Amino acid sequence: MITRVLVANRGEIAVRIMRACDEMGIDTVAVYSDADAHALHVRAARHAVRIGPPAPSASYLSIGRLIDAARATHADAVHPGYGFLAENAGFASACQDAGLVFVGPPAEAISAMGSKIAARRAMQQAGVPVVPGETPADQSDASLVAAAGRAGYPLLVKASAGGGGKGMRIVRQVADLAVAIAGARHEARAAFGDDALYVERLVSHPRHVEIQVLADHHGHVVHLFERDCSAQRRHQKVIEESPSPALTPRLRARMGEAAVAAARAVGYRNAGTVEFLLEGSGDGAHFYFLEMNTRLQVEHPVTEALTGVDLVQAQLRIAGGLPLPWRQDDLFQRGHAIECRVYAEDPASGFLPQAGRILLYRAPERPGIRVDAGVESGSEVSVHYDPMIAKLIAHAETRDLAIARARSALSEFDVLGFATNISFLMGVLDSEAFRSGEIDTAFLDANGPACVAPPQLPPAAIAAVVAHEEGTQRVSPGGHARKTPDPWAALQGWRG
Repeated sequence: MITRVLVANRGEIAVRIMRACDEMGIDTVAVYSDADAHALHVRAARHAVRIGPPAPSASYLSIGRLIDAARATHADAVHPGYGFLAENAGFASACQDAGLVFVGPPAEAISAMGSKIAARRAMQQAGVPVVPGETPADQSDASLVAAAGRAGYPLLVKASAGGGGKGMRIVRQVADLAVAIAGARHEARAAFGDDALYVERLVSHPRHVEIQVLADHHGHVVHLFERDCSAQRRHQKVIEESPSPALTPRLRARMGEAAVAAARAVGYRNAGTVEFLLEGSGDGAHFYFLEMNTRLQVEHPVTEALTGVDLVQAQLRIAGGLPLPWRQDDLFQRGHAIECRVYAEDPASGFLPQAGRILLYRAPERPGIRVDAGVESGSEVSVHYDPMIAKLIAHAETRDLAIARARSALSEFDVLGFATNISFLMGVLDSEAFRSGEIDTAFLDANGPACVAPPQLPPAAIAAVVAHEEGTQRVSPGGHARKTPDPWAALQGWRG
C-alpha cells in the first residue's frame, strides 16, 4: 500500500488530496514555488519542498524537479491533481521510471486520449457514438477542405491536441474555411505544439454531460453517473450539477455503458471522465463522445456528494493495487448536488482575472454545504496561476432545494481585497433558464452579461469599512451587514 504521496500541484486540489491522505494514514509532501511559500497547501502537508521560482515552467511544470523532490522525501507515489502535468504522459512515464506510483492512468491511456483524432478512432472501434466528421491522415489544407465538404456545413475545425476551445473554429460556409483552418493551425501550434486538425459536424445547442468512471487493475470498470456542465463561459465550466435535468433513467444507463466501453477500449485505470455532447433530451436524445479527461475533475465533489464515494481515496486504493469495493449495481445517486466555481475575476470588466492579497476570506459553514479552498485570509492570489480560489458545493434532497441552498450560501461567502465572480454565480442561479434546467453550452456566452450584478463598492473599500467598524459587522457580496460574534471582531492590521 502507498505510504507517502507527493502532491504535484497547489491550491485547493492539493489541500483536498492531502485531506484524503490524512484520513487514510498516508504521509504527504507538498511542493511549492516561491510565490506559494506561505500557501495553505504547504502547511497542510507533513513535508514541503521548494521546487523553483513562480513561473510554472520552472516549478510546477518541471518534471525533473518534481521527481527530485519525490526522491529527496522518500515518497513512494505522486498524485498530479488536475492541471499542470496531470494529463502529461511523459510525467506518468517519468514517475514509473523513477520507481514511483503515479496516481492516475497508465501513460499509454493518457497518450491515447490526449490526441482527439486517436481518441475518436478508438471510440468508433469500441462502438461509442462520435460526432459525424472526419479525421484525415493527410493533414494538408486540401485534404481538410475535402473532408469538410463531405461532413457538410455548419461544422467545426478542431485541434487534435489540448482543449479549452483553443484551436477550434466554427465554419458556417465554405468561403470561410481557409481562414478557419489557418487560424486553428496557428493557435493549436502555439498552445500545444501540435497543429493537427480534424472536422466534425456542428451540434447546435448541445448540453455538455460527462460520466465519471473508475477502473482498477483487476478488470473492473464502473461509472458513477453523470455531471451536467452546460453552464460554461467560453468553453470554461462555471457551474456543474448532478443529476442532469436532461437525462432519463434509460438515457443515463446508455451513457454510462458507453463511458465504461470507452474506458475499456484504451485499457484505462484509476479515475477518469468521459465527456459527451448531448443533443435533445429524454429517451430519444443523441449523445456523442467529446473527449476523455484522464485525471480527476475540478467538479468531482458533485459526484462525491451524490454517491458517497470519496474519489481521491478511491484513486489511492486503485493505485495501491486494491480492487474496487463495489460493482455497478451497488452505486446509486442520492438527491441533487451543484458546484459553483469561485474565481478571482471581475465580471463587470469582462471577467478580468484579479490578483493580490485576500484581506478577508470567510466561507459559509452550514449543513449541506461543502467548500474546497486553497486560500485563507492573508493569502496571495498570484498572476502566475489559475484564478480559481474555491469551490462551493451544495447538496440537497431536490434540485430546487440545492439551488436555493447554493444561492443562500454564496450570499454569505466573504472574499475581500479584489473582485470575485460570487455575485455573477448568484445571478446565474437566479436566472429562469437555469432554474428550469433548459440551458445549453451557449447560454452563458449569450446571456451571461444579464447575470452580472451592478458595480458596488470596491472590495478594498468594503474591507476598510469593516476594519473600522466596532462590534462584529460582516459584509456579504450583496452589501448586507450582519452581526456575528466571532474572533473577527477586531480586524486591526488590514489595509485596503
